[in-house]
Amino acid sequence: MTERIIIAGFGGQGVMTIGKTLAQVATGRGRQVTFIPAYGPEVRGGTAHCEVVLSDEPIPSPLVEEADTLIILNQPSYDKFRPRLKPEGTVLLNSSMAQPDPGDKRSLLIPATEAANELGNVRVMNLVALGAYAQLRGGVPIEAVMELLAKELTGSRIHLLEVNRQAFLKGEELARKVAG
Repeated sequence: MTERIIIAGFGGQGVMTIGKTLAQVATGRGRQVTFIPAYGPEVRGGTAHCEVVLSDEPIPSPLVEEADTLIILNQPSYDKFRPRLKPEGTVLLNSSMAQPDPGDKRSLLIPATEAANELGNVRVMNLVALGAYAQLRGGVPIEAVMELLAKELTGSRIHLLEVNRQAFLKGEELARKVAG
């Protein structure tokens, strides 16, 4: 099985963290992976996106022409990348910062920014989105995510592990509700 994913939002929203985490978890589970980051000219506050391909087979091309899944964190990214979604694809849309086109039946609305604010740290919005993806697609166990984060959140940032765990779990919960 191969899945092509585009993750997009403003710089500073954790787009690359979502992509790198997906890639590292999949690699740790023996899957073939490509990860291609792309930054807009302003990095923080400008646009950022990455393309991730996860596969059980060798990947012939790392480029994502048509995505199976879009993880979209803001309206400009939705407007830009929605045309690259396969007809049977799914959009995980941060409904706190974007709304789908009228009649768009492929979007799952996850209020990721709002959920992160309720947890007391808007910066964990990306972990809410990652948790929603994990619930939708599977293959991203919280234990693997937390292990990766524990390697990066050390010293004075160790206190952020718990809120990241809560954000991931909140994303899973929100996805269960909207996916039925």
